[in-house]
Amino acid sequence: MLFTKASEYALLSLIYISQKDSPVDVDTMSNELGISKSFLAKILQGLAREKILISFKGANGGFLLADAPENISIKRIFESAEKRKTAVFECSSSFEDCPSNKGAMCQIWSTFNTLQVQIDDFLDTIKLSNIIKK
Repeated sequence: MLFTKASEYALLSLIYISQKDSPVDVDTMSNELGISKSFLAKILQGLAREKILISFKGANGGFLLADAPENISIKRIFESAEKRKTAVFECSSSFEDCPSNKGAMCQIWSTFNTLQVQIDDFLDTIKLSNIIKK
């Protein structure tokens, strides 16, 4: 499972936004976090599309969390930033839907599927509130 800079920056920006009382604009965050403005804007727009953030337009525009930090899981953040499900290996989540049509003789699927379920459950239990420094 590979999490890219998009996941890292999504998490860092959500922590930053969670510590503010008013909408935070991309310029401010880009400067404060040392992240490319265009890359950060793309990440934040994706998080807004997924209803993790609320986007405000105009002179006092910016972003706010759409929900309380204790209701936003790390899994949801990562999947929104990566635009895909978290995956231990490139395989189907269903034994019957094996992309190589070899599901009936696959010896590894059940082991890796068990691992995938555990990772998904773990990432779902960690909330943004668990990692925010007070």
